[in-house]
Amino acid sequence: MTIPADVSDTSDEALAVQLECLRRMSPHERLRRACAWSGQIRRMAFDAIRRRHPEYSEDEVRLRFIELTYGKELADEVRNWQPEERQ
Repeated sequence: MTIPADVSDTSDEALAVQLECLRRMSPHERLRRACAWSGQIRRMAFDAIRRRHPEYSEDEVRLRFIELTYGKELADEVRNWQPEERQ
C-alpha cells in the first residue's frame, strides 16, 4: 500500500511496519485500537474548535463539531431539540 507523499509524513517502510503490526493484532484488539484512535481524533477536533472559539460554551463546541462532521442540517436539528434552558 502506497500513500502519496503529499498526504502522509510516514515513510513507506514505516507504513509497512505499522500494517504488519495491525495484521498481527486480534480482531478484538484492532477494534479496541480503532475506537481509541477515533476518540483521540475527536478530542483533538474539540480542542481545535475551543482554540479557534474560546468564547464557545461546551454545548457550542459540540454543536460546531456536529456541524463540521455531519453537516449544518443535523446541527440545526440538534439545536432545535435541546431544552430551552440549554440554548
